[in-house]
Amino acid sequence: MAIGPIGNAIFVNQQTAAASNVQNAHNNRVEFQNMVAQTLANEKEKEVVEVRPTEENHEVDPDREHQRQEADEETKRSEHQEKDEDEEKKSEKEFPIHKLDIKV
Repeated sequence: MAIGPIGNAIFVNQQTAAASNVQNAHNNRVEFQNMVAQTLANEKEKEVVEVRPTEENHEVDPDREHQRQEADEETKRSEHQEKDEDEEKKSEKEFPIHKLDIKV
């Protein structure tokens, strides 16, 4: 079918509607997908933003704080004593004690 320049322009314009329908459907589908993706992203952000209520702060009791410091000092002392005992045992094993029994 031979189509002249004018007939070609008319033919193209007649087919534009069919092509534009397909293009519009594709664009609508892409826009719908973008909208759903945006909604899901917003829901995730809301889940992250939600936080638990803050805990109550306990006041510092000076008597209790004093007891805690004493307990810490005692644990430090006991650890230090254990280290000293271990070092003494090691030194005894390394250098055995010799008793000299000299009689004249």
